[in-house]
Amino acid sequence: MTITLDDELLAVRVAELYYDDNKTQDEIGGLLRISRWKVGRLLAQARESGIVRIEIVHPRARRLGVERELRQRFGLADAVVVPSSGEGEDSLERVAQAAADLLAALRPVPRTLAVSWGRTLTATAERLPERWAHGVTVVQMNGGVSVNRRPGGAASLAATIAQRGNGQVALLPSPAILERLETKQAIESDRTVAGVLEQAASADAFLFTAGACDRHSAHVENGYLSVDDILELAQRGAVGDVLGRYIDADGHIVAPELDARTVGLGLDRLRSAETAIFVTSGRGKYDIARTVVTTGLCSVLVTDEETARALLEEK
Repeated sequence: MTITLDDELLAVRVAELYYDDNKTQDEIGGLLRISRWKVGRLLAQARESGIVRIEIVHPRARRLGVERELRQRFGLADAVVVPSSGEGEDSLERVAQAAADLLAALRPVPRTLAVSWGRTLTATAERLPERWAHGVTVVQMNGGVSVNRRPGGAASLAATIAQRGNGQVALLPSPAILERLETKQAIESDRTVAGVLEQAASADAFLFTAGACDRHSAHVENGYLSVDDILELAQRGAVGDVLGRYIDADGHIVAPELDARTVGLGLDRLRSAETAIFVTSGRGKYDIARTVVTTGLCSVLVTDEETARALLEEK
């Protein structure tokens, strides 16, 4: 909208009176001897021309314009974007809260929810309100028993989500990655494990995050892979992992022999899901986040504004 110099100066004065002095539009009209209608028009011009910038700064606020761009660019069913924080940990907490809010508001409420694991989802589970669902079954969709016996982890976060949803949990009693293919095949052929995977595959909704391919990987922290293993995966083109499966920028598995020893659902199940909620935050996750949204691995994205804008800047 074009605005003349006279109107621009008048719009500045109207905005000052309205936003700084808390005058009503009627009061401003009386002071400046213009109609209430013109006051409203000048306020609208002030916002559209950039004279006035309105920012909602609450940590649980959402960036609706960025969300709209993400949906349009990547064909997402939904996107939730929260303001970024200067501190990485604070941004993760904001994203986790947004994911918890989304899950609690999901309609219809999923009867079965399949979940992966990681720090982001642990934070999400901790922020879910009590009775967010009624009788939900939460199913672990990829292995997560820690090799080095770190506390918490996959089982704990799945159980927390189920407990707060007045439901039950189905755990996958297996490490994420086995050393031998024969062991992995034997575990997945076990009736209990096979039943959990079948239940996960038929879930109504999927909640997952992704890991970067670097020395801070959860697979290194939990003893599944060494730093040298991660460096080799990166040299082969891996940008990160989804459900423990290392993929390149085009979403292709980079190490079939490692993938064959990975316990859990395959990535095609995420691509075919109507509701696959991807939760991610942080600069180190940009590459894997871009791969997830561009290769159809998610239908819903929950992230921070910096990550969202990094995705949108990609040509």
